[in-house]
Amino acid sequence: MFDPVYLGIDEYGHHVHCPFIYRNLLVAGEPGSGKSGLLNNVASHATLASLLGRVRLVLFDAKLVELGPYMGVADEFVGLDLDHAIDVLERLLIVARNRYYWLLVHRGRKIEPDDNMTIIVTLIDELAMYSTVLGTKQQQERFVELLRGLVSLGRACGMPVVAATQRPSFDIIPTSLRDLFGYRAAFRCTTIGSSAVILGQGQAEAGYNANDISPTNPGEGYLIAEGGTPRRIKAAYLSDAQIYRITDYATDVRRRNGIHTADMNKRLAALLPAA
Repeated sequence: MFDPVYLGIDEYGHHVHCPFIYRNLLVAGEPGSGKSGLLNNVASHATLASLLGRVRLVLFDAKLVELGPYMGVADEFVGLDLDHAIDVLERLLIVARNRYYWLLVHRGRKIEPDDNMTIIVTLIDELAMYSTVLGTKQQQERFVELLRGLVSLGRACGMPVVAATQRPSFDIIPTSLRDLFGYRAAFRCTTIGSSAVILGQGQAEAGYNANDISPTNPGEGYLIAEGGTPRRIKAAYLSDAQIYRITDYATDVRRRNGIHTADMNKRLAALLPAA
């Protein structure tokens, strides 16, 4: 994960690569706009990087099927269970705290490649389900509080976060959370206001308005990354068959190399509702 992740091409046909090791990414857009494609690009890169045992994945997916193909290579997979989501975030924050103790002892300020520390990539699809739909109001607030802590602390200790939502609004993505994401990507949004929630106030007036993106061109969006200026991109697309080829290959190689792979039957049974 110290290598830049390939995300697609820009409007001039140049390849778009982004380093994620010291960054967090927030992705938003209406259904079918292409945000899941961008999420899959990051997830597939992390999956292949995990073959050496230096990258671990933690996945949150309320729809189950977007990040489900990566279930076998993930340390944790959270579905429609807010208690589980809260528990996983709490444990991630403990790991982040311990890593900062380690950095202090070793006189470091951030994880470096020579530290031989695993990179823990947290991917969240359908953020709104965890922050506004599932569970009680108290649980939702606890989830957002913990996520804010992880996004704030995880950057320097090798624990980047990528989160996506269909409904970019201030009740789902408070400004205090949004501004912690150094990278942001806005695919087609239904309103100028929704675009501004992701890209920031004043960007539409400057010509960066995700509401103007054609609904017939999924995968097109604005990316704020290095430099801080929105860049028009077309996200690379992986088909379902390609994704499963990547994950099947990774699962097989990891198993042969003695790296953790999940028991898929047990994990699927835990996700299914009781009869």
